[in-house]
Amino acid sequence: MKLSDFDFDLPEDLIATRPARPRRAARLLVAQGDAIHDSTVAEIGTWLRAGDRLVLNDTRVIPARLSGTRHRAEGAGARIEVTLLEPQADGTWSALVKPLRKLREGDQIVFSADLSATLEARGEGQALLRFNLAGEDFDAALNAAGAMPLPPYIAARRPADARDREDYQTIWARRPGAVAAPTASLHFDAVVLADLAARGVNFSHVTLHVGAGTFLPVKVDDISTHRMHAEWGEVSAQAAQEIAATRAEGGRIIPVGTTALRLIETAARGTGAVVAWQGETDIFIYPGFAFRATDALMTNFHLPKSTLMMLVAALMGQGRIAAIYAHAIAARYRFFSYGDASLLIPPRAPDKGRKAAVG
Repeated sequence: MKLSDFDFDLPEDLIATRPARPRRAARLLVAQGDAIHDSTVAEIGTWLRAGDRLVLNDTRVIPARLSGTRHRAEGAGARIEVTLLEPQADGTWSALVKPLRKLREGDQIVFSADLSATLEARGEGQALLRFNLAGEDFDAALNAAGAMPLPPYIAARRPADARDREDYQTIWARRPGAVAAPTASLHFDAVVLADLAARGVNFSHVTLHVGAGTFLPVKVDDISTHRMHAEWGEVSAQAAQEIAATRAEGGRIIPVGTTALRLIETAARGTGAVVAWQGETDIFIYPGFAFRATDALMTNFHLPKSTLMMLVAALMGQGRIAAIYAHAIAARYRFFSYGDASLLIPPRAPDKGRKAAVG
């Protein structure tokens, strides 16, 4: 299976740089069986059933993008841009640093009057930074100095601003740690949640801290040789029990976003049922994957030749997803993180006998 199998032409003006307001006003493409319907997120409840369970990722995006100045005992300062990736066990942070060539070990980067970091080690494009603060003091200083880490295709068109603090965060975000949002969840607001609850739709929360690796391009032509980035996640015992109860009662399990899907499929790899799980997952879902936990998926429209295109093709079939995306482009749906959404309901239960593909 080749990378070119997941390519398509997308008009640049369909790339959204701001979300719909209110959130529920976003359009919703519903692919159910062989049919495609044009709807809105506000009407998602009409496409679900009482007893269905939505699985929601409660990760919270941190303002991981920092701009600072290199300080040395000698020489002029240099402007340094930092995107935090993840904390390390020793208290340092791994980070993307530009331009890294202007830093050496021991250099200090000052981001604000309260927040600074020292370069402890450097690698290819990345570095380890030790900040002057920790715990709640660090969180407060980062919130004051940092900007939301918008995806590259938005950041190239405009800088992050105050609106993104709200727009690029789900309304149920609880556990800080992501440097990218679970974007399908951005479409939900209190009105939609209340409507779904009134219709008998249930909710479970899981956590997958989305990493910057979600934006990394696939660089191999044979996609089976691609290595996925690892991300930390957790399925609580409560969430696992809720999913099992829904299964037993005949309800559907519908992750909201590819992050929630990847996590519950990871938790189901051992036994075929979603169990309590915690750790790092590098699961790679592409055509031929055996879905064990997922009955349908709500997700945004993804980049050509991305691992997320491979995931939705695995769920719906390559020919079917090509038709869905052709419809979305012709109907001028808005694409990517701040774009519109789709509800993908496979025409039949996924084949349980196929082997899972793990990166």
